[in-house]
Amino acid sequence: MKIVIFNVEPWERQTFDRLSEDDHQIEYVDRPLTANNAHQYQDAEIISTFIYSDLHANVLKQLPNLKLIATRSTGFDHIDNEYCEQHDIKVCNVPTYGENTVAEHVFGLLLAISHKLIEASERTRKGDFSLKGLQGFDLRGKTLGVIGTGNIGLCVIEIAKGFRMETVAFDIKPKEELATKLGFRYAPLKEVLATADIITLHLPANPKTENFISTEQFNQMKDGVVLINTSRGTIVNTKALLRALAEEKVAAAGLDVLPEEPTMREEAELLRSVYTQQHDLDTLLADHVLLRLRNVIITPHSAFNTREAVQRIADTTVSNIQAFVKGQPQEVVVG
Repeated sequence: MKIVIFNVEPWERQTFDRLSEDDHQIEYVDRPLTANNAHQYQDAEIISTFIYSDLHANVLKQLPNLKLIATRSTGFDHIDNEYCEQHDIKVCNVPTYGENTVAEHVFGLLLAISHKLIEASERTRKGDFSLKGLQGFDLRGKTLGVIGTGNIGLCVIEIAKGFRMETVAFDIKPKEELATKLGFRYAPLKEVLATADIITLHLPANPKTENFISTEQFNQMKDGVVLINTSRGTIVNTKALLRALAEEKVAAAGLDVLPEEPTMREEAELLRSVYTQQHDLDTLLADHVLLRLRNVIITPHSAFNTREAVQRIADTTVSNIQAFVKGQPQEVVVG
């Protein structure tokens, strides 16, 4: 079969080369799949992409032979699921690969905020050893609000226990046995928002979670709360977050994701009228404002990016493709 691997790093090729042992034709592409280059891969029967590829109908219709999309991510909101169902294209994902990896990043962001590490480091590099304005706060004794207790959320709770934090969580499907085992409690969303000193988000991106945290939810939070988001940018209304930061309802934020993140990666595309029509330019502007606030730390959707996690992603993706070819598809989320 013709297999095209997009967004591939040089070191990943050794893993994906295993597919060539079964006489498949493998093509490596170091850039994402887009509407502008999709026509070059019309013969692709299987593609593997990362979240930076925009797999909507205008892209997928240019791949008439496509049978499988093996996304190298847990989320699959960047794929037009309805189109895939209508055209008998299966989609498989990597359901677990880095729950500890992303959870560790949560605390990386949180510690950078609580100890003002970035400002302290930048100041010291300039030869300024003053402590003025660098006073932080302890994590011990603080209440952590975890919204979403899937694999990552539960790993965050385990780490929080080591910091001797209190944890209160919200989930539409509470896992009471795990709550007892890990020493946390579930509560209604309103209570979590009202009692937490720090709130961390671990929700999938879908229509129900879009703008899940907006003005109403910010108003329910404690004054001076810290917000961490390593899940998906669309879960938080950026303009509402900016307002909450300006009013000091939110003291600081640590973000690994932004709503218009894919567009920000390709800002030159904004010159095209189609982007003006398809993307929320107000939100894009708000994202840029967030980038420049000193009490906001933003990382480039890199929470997953450790050697171990990305190797697990590649291994699972190869396994998913091999299983599909054998007629025994696994980790199927669409189709």
